[in-house]
Amino acid sequence: MRKSFLKSLIVLLTMCGVSTVGQASDYPNRYIRVIVGPGIDLPARIIGEEIGKRLKTQVVVESKPTAGGALAMSAVATASPDGYTVLLATAAYTINTAIGRFQLDLRKEFVPVAHLADVKYALVVTPSVPVNSFAELIAYAKAQPGKLNYASVGIGTPPHMAGEMLKVQAGIDIVHVPFRDTGSAVTGLLGGNVQMMFLYAPLAEAQIKSGALKGLALSTAEPSSFVPDIKPLAKLGLPDFDVAGWYGFVVPKGTPQEVVKKLNAAIQDAMKDPEVTAKFLKAGFEPAKPNTPEEFGKFIDADTKKWIGLSNKIELKIQP
Repeated sequence: MRKSFLKSLIVLLTMCGVSTVGQASDYPNRYIRVIVGPGIDLPARIIGEEIGKRLKTQVVVESKPTAGGALAMSAVATASPDGYTVLLATAAYTINTAIGRFQLDLRKEFVPVAHLADVKYALVVTPSVPVNSFAELIAYAKAQPGKLNYASVGIGTPPHMAGEMLKVQAGIDIVHVPFRDTGSAVTGLLGGNVQMMFLYAPLAEAQIKSGALKGLALSTAEPSSFVPDIKPLAKLGLPDFDVAGWYGFVVPKGTPQEVVKKLNAAIQDAMKDPEVTAKFLKAGFEPAKPNTPEEFGKFIDADTKKWIGLSNKIELKIQP
């Protein structure tokens, strides 16, 4: 009886293994669904179209904007790990995990596929602030603690966290003023209700050129193609400062590596196309450098740890 049971178990396990390999080698044989939480879905649509061309399938982008992204995250985490359900992961997920708003963790419940693109932010001030450089801004802020207000597009967003990181690393006291979206934040900035902000680089470019705002620094370690003349904070005295709004694809934990590699290969091939790069730039996104799933996984891990480290130094009023 025991031998018969063991023999049956071995056959069953072997069949499961063959089935998994077979499914992976046949991938994809139906449409792929990309789940997007709150915010812009353009990165998913741009690269989804290209994946569809290369893998000869349809890619459907589905929005689940409620619950701050938790619903989208949960929908993918609990989906079958077969590569047919993908999450458009963003910086919001690592931040919300770090500050305790989300229970799910990109590092634990998902498998990284590829880093797609970044959004970089320019630190801008209104003309009413009597400074013309980052060094002058810090000196001015230290001389008048609590007098400068900085805008963001909400608690836990990259522009907010960039402001908090600036406070910690530069040792200044500035007051956070959250707005409901980018439009209202810019209106508040131009109207003089707030004096500074980490502003989406493409929007900052136009405002700086018009003289409506002054650009003092960049949030990321690497320069931006939208504001190439603005230096990164990492080169202006804050060597550890690096904040971006990023986008990438992840799939449920347990997804076969062969499937992950196929998806990544399709993405990397698409990103070599100048027309695809142009689409990203036209939409305001700066394409990521070529990357493997392993490299993207290290990026996610480092980003999560960065925000955990910052959240341990600040107090956040987390809204449900």
